[in-house]
Amino acid sequence: MSRNLLAERETFVVGIGFHQYQRKSKTTYVTLGLTAARAALADAGIEWTDVESAYNGTALLGMGSSRIMLSRLGSTGIPMAQVENASASGSTAVAQACMEVASGQSDVVLAMGVDKPRGGLGAAPGQAGIENLEGGTIVPFTHFALLASEYMSAHGVSAEEVAAVALKNHRNGAHNPYAQRQKVRTMEEIMAEPISGSMTRLQCCPVGEGAAAVIVASGEAIERLGIDRTRAVRVLSSVTRTERLYGPGEGIDAALTAETAGLAFDAASVDPKEVDVLEVHDAFSIEELLYTEALGLCAPGEAASLVASGQFDLGGRCALSPSGGLLAMGHPIGPTGTGQVAEITRQLRGEAGERQQPNAKIGAAHMVGIGAVCVVHVLQA
Repeated sequence: MSRNLLAERETFVVGIGFHQYQRKSKTTYVTLGLTAARAALADAGIEWTDVESAYNGTALLGMGSSRIMLSRLGSTGIPMAQVENASASGSTAVAQACMEVASGQSDVVLAMGVDKPRGGLGAAPGQAGIENLEGGTIVPFTHFALLASEYMSAHGVSAEEVAAVALKNHRNGAHNPYAQRQKVRTMEEIMAEPISGSMTRLQCCPVGEGAAAVIVASGEAIERLGIDRTRAVRVLSSVTRTERLYGPGEGIDAALTAETAGLAFDAASVDPKEVDVLEVHDAFSIEELLYTEALGLCAPGEAASLVASGQFDLGGRCALSPSGGLLAMGHPIGPTGTGQVAEITRQLRGEAGERQQPNAKIGAAHMVGIGAVCVVHVLQA
C-alpha cells in the first residue's frame, strides 16, 4: 500500500450536518444540500469563506448540480467536484477531502452528499454491453436473500437471527432525528411482508432523499480559525479499493471489504476488535453480518450470535450501526457514506444522546458500491 498521508499530516472532522433522510418530496436538492452544509459550517463554527474546496457525492442528480447549489452560500470561486461512486459516492467525497487536507493542498474542505430519486438508479453496468449468466433477472433483494440462505445453511443460523440485525437497527433509528425510519419494531413486524426467500420489507433499506455534510480540516486550520479542538475527531486512515478476480463461489463484496478494511486498520495501527462504534453498509440485514465478519470484528459465522447476545447493541462491546444503519437511517445513495462519517464523529464526541456508545474512542465507517468499490474510514476521538 502507498504511504498514509493521514499519518503525516493530522486531519480532522470538525463539523457535521444533515438534512433528514426522507421519502421523495417536493423539497429541492438545493434545499436538502444547503441545510446539511450550513449545519456543518455552524457546527464547526466557521464561515463559508473559510472553506477552500468542496466535494459533493451524488449518484442520481445528474451533471452540474454542485456549483448552482453551493453558490447560494457565496460565489467564492473555490474548486468543486462532483463525486459519483454508486453507493460509496459520499464516502468517496470524504476520502477526497481527507486526501486534499492531508497532502497540504488545502486546510479546510467541505465533503457532502445529496441525492433525490429521479426514477430508477440509472446504473451504467447494465448498459455496458457485457453479458452475464443471470442476464439481470436476479434483483438485489433476491441476490441478498440467496446470500442469507447460504449463510444460514453454512452456520446453522435461523431466519430470525438474521432478522435480529433489522430489529436492532430499527431500534437505534427510532432515536435518530435524521433517520427516515424512526420506529421501534417487533420481531413479528420485522418478519412480516416477505419479499424474496426469508428477506422481508423491513430487512431492506429505503432509498429516499436527503443530505449530509462534514468539514475536514488540518490542525493548523483548527488553530488559525479558533475551532474547538476538543470536538475535532481525527481521521486515522481512508482506503478505497475495487474488486479484483476472486475464486469460484467467493462473495465479492465481503472479500473486497476484508481487503479494504485490512489496509485501513493497518494504516491506522488499529486492531478491528478495538473499534467501539461501527457503521456498515447494511442495505439488507444479511450484509451487516457478512461485513462485520469481513471487517475482522469476529470470525465467520459468529456475527449472528453476537447480535443476538447484545454484544453489538449500544452499550455492548461495539455499537454496530448506531445511526440505525441503512435499514433505518435510510440509503439516499449520495449522502449515505458522508452521513456514516458524521455519525461516527458524533459518537466519538460523545454527543449522540440516547444513541451514545459509552466511552467511544475508535470508530469506523464502511461502504460498498456497484462496481464493486469499497471505502473504509477509521477515526479516533
